[in-house]
Amino acid sequence: MILTLGYLAFIGWLTLGPQPTNTETKSLAMVVVDAVNRFGPIHNFTFADLEFVSNIAVFVPLGLLFVVLFGRRRWWLAILAGVVLTLVIEGTQTFLPTRVPDVRDLIANTTGAILGALLALLVTTGRPRARAASIPVSR
Repeated sequence: MILTLGYLAFIGWLTLGPQPTNTETKSLAMVVVDAVNRFGPIHNFTFADLEFVSNIAVFVPLGLLFVVLFGRRRWWLAILAGVVLTLVIEGTQTFLPTRVPDVRDLIANTTGAILGALLALLVTTGRPRARAASIPVSR
């Protein structure tokens, strides 16, 4: 629970705080974009593509943490919570002068939450539940 709340605070800071626009941050991002274009399987990879993939990556742990929080039976709540959280973020960004809401963010964030939820289900598949220890009865 505490880890989930901490990660939610991180996402709030990341998505609702002032957008980093310094040249150092942009330069680092462009190094990644150039590397993908030069060495990766994708050509014409852009800053917008990097941002999209980054949004997916940021929401994967959230989907995972929500499944842990809600339980395997309620895995769908992890996806719903990811969608609702994204709608709240994008709606709030409408009123922030340094932020711009984007439908692509809704798609990327939801995709990340889905992938995280699926990862949590995959990792926890086949794990036996803890059973109460039985005490042997002597006769």
